Amino acid sequence: MLRKFVKILCLSFFIFSISSTDSYSQTSLKLKFKKSSVYAGIEVGSKGVKMSFIEISNKSVTNGEYNLVKDTSANTDFISFSQSSFSATLKELTNFFTIANKKYDIPSNKIFTVISSGVKVQSEKENKTSFVKNLIDSFKVKINEPQRKVEVIDVIDEARLSHLGIVPASKRYTTFLVDIGSGNTKGGYFPNENTQDLKLFQLTWGTKSIANAAEKRSEGDLSTSNYNKQLYRVLAGTPNTEITYAVNVSGAYAMSDNIAFSGGIAWSVATLLFPDMIDNSVVPVTYDDVLKFSEKLAKNAGDFSADAIVKKITDKTLDKQQIGNEVKKVNNVFDQRSLMAGTGLLLKIMRQFEGIYEKKQFFLVKNGQVGWISAYVDESIIGR
Repeated sequence: MLRKFVKILCLSFFIFSISSTDSYSQTSLKLKFKKSSVYAGIEVGSKGVKMSFIEISNKSVTNGEYNLVKDTSANTDFISFSQSSFSATLKELTNFFTIANKKYDIPSNKIFTVISSGVKVQSEKENKTSFVKNLIDSFKVKINEPQRKVEVIDVIDEARLSHLGIVPASKRYTTFLVDIGSGNTKGGYFPNENTQDLKLFQLTWGTKSIANAAEKRSEGDLSTSNYNKQLYRVLAGTPNTEITYAVNVSGAYAMSDNIAFSGGIAWSVATLLFPDMIDNSVVPVTYDDVLKFSEKLAKNAGDFSADAIVKKITDKTLDKQQIGNEVKKVNNVFDQRSLMAGTGLLLKIMRQFEGIYEKKQFFLVKNGQVGWISAYVDESIIGR
């Protein structure tokens, strides 16, 4: 059961990448249940290190109650695989563990430390697996726990549990889920109405890896126009070939009515494109919506600042402060180039399902990390 918990925790952090930008000013965790257990999960993802605190009700065996108490992150750009990014990642990984253990009194055996599949895929692609091993070994020394397990997550586990946690049961067998992470993309669907039998969809590209490739091609000229030109070339190359092949092999076009996207870029696009739907965890969207957003983003990213978006809101029933705060979170996690890269990858995948004779319904999922906890409750505690 603990093995499953580790996997769920990792994925809940990595998929959505919606991390609070809070400092550690909170001296105690605000719990929801009278009797519960609190777990901490710390994950090294492609962009950096993330930590979440999850409260699980002692009654969860019968009613599956859980509460995502707090989450936070530090961007260290681990998949650049430089000495500076290694040092920064090790420092934040150690800091987060110490904070969970010492500040919030989470016992060591309730703190789970994991490496995301995005890091795994990218390190294998660049022959940098030694960076991952060295990070794990160095971390164990830092916290003086030589026997600590730091698991590197498999893509198929992420994809299957993500689907179970995010997609409603009523749409489980008609929905193709695509999670666009920082270092890779994974997902799939259940073709045989069997939740153990996932038809896996995966790409070795994610938002950050696409952005890194475009920057390398820019040869120092990081003007928006040049970056956009190089980004187009990157997306038209290996990623496009990989996407076309992966979609065709999956058979998802013929089998799925709904195409749902999760991950940081899905949250970001949904938040910036439809600020009036701030309270909606799932936002329907069209290919043209995202295309227009992408074009506008490349020309004038200032239109998607918190001030600019809030200024345009005329509906007095909407909470402008709430919307502004959420937009600021997006802007803190993704700069213009990262948004352009993630949106470009999103469009390339959507294009494969934009058929002439059959139109699919696209959805952007904003709260994917909550879905992972739900999957944990269902599989690890309730045993469904």
